[in-house]
Amino acid sequence: MNKFDFNDILIKPAMVSNIESRKDINPFYNGFLPLITAPMDTVIDIPTTEQYSNLKITPCLPRGEQWVGGKVFSSYSLTEIDDIIKKTNNPIFSKRNGYYLIDVANGHMAKMVSLVKEFKRLYPHSKLMVGNIANPETYIELSEAGADYIRVGIGNGGGCSTTVHTGVGYPMGSLVRECYLASCTLKNPAKIVADGGMQNYSDIIKALALGADYVMVGSLFNKAIESCGDNYLWKHIKVPQSIAELAYKYKIPVYKKFRGMSTKEVQKKWGKEVFTTSEGVIRFRKVEYTLKGWVNNFEDYLRSAMSYSNAKTLGDFIGKADIIQITDNAYNRFKK
Repeated sequence: MNKFDFNDILIKPAMVSNIESRKDINPFYNGFLPLITAPMDTVIDIPTTEQYSNLKITPCLPRGEQWVGGKVFSSYSLTEIDDIIKKTNNPIFSKRNGYYLIDVANGHMAKMVSLVKEFKRLYPHSKLMVGNIANPETYIELSEAGADYIRVGIGNGGGCSTTVHTGVGYPMGSLVRECYLASCTLKNPAKIVADGGMQNYSDIIKALALGADYVMVGSLFNKAIESCGDNYLWKHIKVPQSIAELAYKYKIPVYKKFRGMSTKEVQKKWGKEVFTTSEGVIRFRKVEYTLKGWVNNFEDYLRSAMSYSNAKTLGDFIGKADIIQITDNAYNRFKK
């Protein structure tokens, strides 16, 4: 069976919607939008964490920037988690409300499954996100191991070149949908976090409609003036954040550095002496908006999509919207 991506589908409106106003719609989980920052060092760092939280986005910090307290995910490598588990009752993980990510490019390893089981045995009250994976059967395996959130998607992100170089991957539309259908068969399914390749608002909304509980966003957030990526005027002159914000205010082109977390630049930052082949890219992205402006637009578009689908809550919308597949000609008709 052919697999599909976001451009291959549309959300079909409900036959009749009982929603008369978008104000009747609740697009939040306990006050937060279904969005998580990608743990990329050109998207978020500790100083920018509060900005994302204030805009109702769940922060997920890149490796090396740990946070204790509040709903902020801290990221660790597989080796780091393994070392921590060997030191049982580690105070970093003993807090009841801790949020942690095992940040691994290949989440299909047997070691990942065993570490999830052991981590949840030792720290049952902590929330654990794992990934990335690109196989619905792996989603089942990690859910049953006890993972609370699973990042699905490999090679689709704006900073990732895994699929183009290795041929490994899974079209995001089908991957999210099949993981959602699998989740419906499980007693305690992990939250599905669609991660990678979101090019616009509609991609995120389609991911939710297909069954993602959350969408992880990196590239789109990097293009906001508030992101933590280094700032450049005309791609050549590096400037501090204060100058970048002033230039953007007066419509002087500002560019943000954007890089994948498997690039050799990042490996060097992490102190590695032997570099692996990079499966990431480095680009300069023109700043297009403020983070607040982008979030306000997203919230409005999500409310609109939910109203068309007769869904007042995320629970009514996620995985339950009516999806139809379309041809390339149909896509090109409305693509602007």
